[in-house]
Amino acid sequence: MTAFLHGQESWFPVPEVFDHAPALLAVTRGPRHILEYTNAAYVEVFGPRQTGIPVGVAFPELVSQGVIALMDEVYRTGQPHSIRSARIDYRVQGTGAWRRGYFTVVYAPLRSGQGQVEGILVFAVDVTDQVRANERLRESERRLRRTALTLQRSMLPQQVHQPDELRVATRYLPGSVEAEVGGDWYDVIPLGAGRTALVIGDVMGRGVRAAAVMGQLRSAIRAYARLDLPPHEVLHLLCGLVADMAEAQIATCVYAVFDPHEDQLQYAVAGHLPPLVVCPDGGVHRLDGASGPPLGAEGWPYHSHTEHLPSGSTVVFYTDGLVERRGGDIDDGVDRLARALENAVGDPDAVCEHLLASMRVPHSHDDDVALLVMQLPVWDGAWANVYRGAALDLLGGNEVASRARAFACGVLSSWRLPPDLQDKGVLAVSELVANALTHGSPPLKLRLRRTDKRLIVEVHDGTEHMPRLCRPALTDERGRGMSIVASISNSWGARRTPDGKAVWCEFMFPEPRA
Repeated sequence: MTAFLHGQESWFPVPEVFDHAPALLAVTRGPRHILEYTNAAYVEVFGPRQTGIPVGVAFPELVSQGVIALMDEVYRTGQPHSIRSARIDYRVQGTGAWRRGYFTVVYAPLRSGQGQVEGILVFAVDVTDQVRANERLRESERRLRRTALTLQRSMLPQQVHQPDELRVATRYLPGSVEAEVGGDWYDVIPLGAGRTALVIGDVMGRGVRAAAVMGQLRSAIRAYARLDLPPHEVLHLLCGLVADMAEAQIATCVYAVFDPHEDQLQYAVAGHLPPLVVCPDGGVHRLDGASGPPLGAEGWPYHSHTEHLPSGSTVVFYTDGLVERRGGDIDDGVDRLARALENAVGDPDAVCEHLLASMRVPHSHDDDVALLVMQLPVWDGAWANVYRGAALDLLGGNEVASRARAFACGVLSSWRLPPDLQDKGVLAVSELVANALTHGSPPLKLRLRRTDKRLIVEVHDGTEHMPRLCRPALTDERGRGMSIVASISNSWGARRTPDGKAVWCEFMFPEPRA
C-alpha cells in the first residue's frame, strides 16, 4: 500500500513509520474520512480493511462509539479527542468467534504544511487486560465490603430490646458503596430491676478489622453490663481491653444507665460526641458533664454524671457520621442536629426519620451512621395506674421487717395484682429485708415498682457485701433467704450503689389467655 502524509516540502511515507508500531494505527483523509491506511497491529486484531472507503463502512467495530461524529468534531476544530476504555465487540481473526475487548482510542488531526487539517490519525491501545484486572479488583473490594457489612450487621442487635418504661428506636446506615464499612455500633441492654443500659460507639478504622473489633467491644460491654457497674467503671474495663489489642486501636463510646424509679440517666463518655436531650418544653442541651478520652488511651480516669429526665424527655445518641461533613466543623454539625431536634415530634422512630432527613446525609457519604433515640413517655390516664412506684425508708431495728411486709401488702393490694403474685411479692420483701438486717447495715430502703409486664422488689442497705446463693444443710437455720427469693422469682440480682448495695428480684405477670 502506498500512502503518504503531505509535508511542507516533501512527501513522507506512512508504512515505513507505522507498520512496525505496536499500537493500532489508521489514517483517514478529507472531511468524509476516507480510509487511507491501517497498520499491521490493527489488521492483526480487527482484520484487513479496505482502503478508499469511508470509515463508517471500513470500521464497523467503531460505529457504536460514535466514530463519525467524533471525527467530524476533530476535523472541524482541529482538537484531538480520546475515549478511554471503550468496549468494542469484534470477530477474532481465524476463528470468527466474537470477542469483547476494551481499547483507549485517540483521534488526532493531521495537518498540512499550512496548518490545515487534512486527515485524522486513529491511535488505539488494547487495555482489555487492565480493564479486566480492575474489574476483578473492584469485585474483590465489593466482596470484602459485603463481608465487612455482613459481619457488621450480624454483630449489631438483630432485635433491639424494648424496656418497659422507655421507647427506643435505632438506625444504622453503612457508608456509600465506594467506602469501606466502619465500626459503628449501638446496644440496649436490660440490667434488671427495671434499669436499662444504652450504648453507642465507634471504632476508628474501616473494613473487616473495624467490624471485628466492634464485635469484640459489643460482646465485652454486654459481659461487663452483667456486673451492673457504674458507667465510668464499665468504660475503664473497656479501655483496658482496647489497650490490650495486638495493634494500636482507638474507639469511642457512650455508656448510660437509666433508672426509672429515680427518672435518672447516669452516663460516662469516652471520646464520643455528647448525647443530646430534648426537654418536655422543647429545649435541647448536650450531655457533656462526663467527657473523657477515647478507649485505648490508658492513664486517664473516667467519671460518671447523673442527669434527671422528666417524663416526656428524649435522648439522642449518635456517631460522627451523622454530623460530620468534609471541610466542615463537627461542632457546627452537632448544633445543626440540635436545631433539627427542636422540630422533631412523635415516637422514637419518627424522630430517627426526621433527623436523618434533616441532616441530609449525602448519598456518597464515606462514614457509617449509627443513631439511637430513647424517649421517657408521659404516663397519664389509665396508664398512670399501670406504671407505679412506691418506696419506704426502713428506720429502726428488727421491727422494720414487719413494717416492710405491711407496707408491701397494702401497696400490692392497691395495685390490684393477682393474689398469688401479691403473696410472692410480700414473701420476697420479707426475705430481702431479713437478709439486709442480718448481713447489711443502715440505711435500709424498700422500693416497689410495677410496669405492664412485671413487678420489681428492691431493697437497699449500707454495706457492699454482696449476697450469694448457698446450699444450706438440713440442720442449718440460716442461709435460705436468697434461695427462696431465687426459687419464687423470675430473676434476681444485686449491684453496688454509692452508699452500699441494692438487691432486687422480678416477677413477670402471667400472659393473658387467648
